[in-house]
Amino acid sequence: MQDQDKYAEQAAAMEEPASADAPAIVPALEEQLAASQLQVQELQDSFLRAKAENENFRRRAQEDVTRAHKFAIEGFAEVLVPVKDSLEMALQVETPTIESLKEGVEMTLKQLSAAFEKNRLLEIKPAQGDKLDPMKHQAISVVPADQEANTIVSTLQKGYLIADRLLRPALVTVAQEK
Repeated sequence: MQDQDKYAEQAAAMEEPASADAPAIVPALEEQLAASQLQVQELQDSFLRAKAENENFRRRAQEDVTRAHKFAIEGFAEVLVPVKDSLEMALQVETPTIESLKEGVEMTLKQLSAAFEKNRLLEIKPAQGDKLDPMKHQAISVVPADQEANTIVSTLQKGYLIADRLLRPALVTVAQEK
C-alpha cells in the first residue's frame, strides 16, 4: 500500500509543471522502472520454470502409467511360463503311458494352481446348499429340489476372483421356491 501511495505521489508530481525537483525525480523513477522490469522478468522466468517442471512431471507420470499398463501382467506371465514348459515337455514324450500322462497333468495343474494363488486369482467353488450370491454366482437355471429356495443345487462351472474383483462368476443351478 505504501508503494502505491509513493507511486501516486510520483505520478502527481509528474503531472505538475516542471520544477526544480524534476531532474531529481526522473532518475529515481527510471531506477524504479528498471527494478520493476527486473522483478517482472524474474517472475516470468519463475513462472516458465514452474510450468516446464509441471509439464515434465505430468509427462513422466503418463509414461509411468503407460509402462505399468504395458507390463502389469509381467508377474503373472513369469509364473505361467513353467506351466507352458511342462505342457511342451509332455508333448515331447514319444511313448507316454496313461499313468505318466495323468501324473504330468496333475503336476502341471499344481503349477498352474500355484501361479493362480501367487497372483491372487482365487476360485469360486460354491457347494451344494450354499446361498446364491449374485455378486459371485450366475444362476443358469432353477430346478425343483428338496432344499431351501435360492440355494445352490449344483455347480456347472467354477468362477474366479482376482483379489476381491470378480473375473468370472460361477455358473450354478439353484433350488426353486416350493
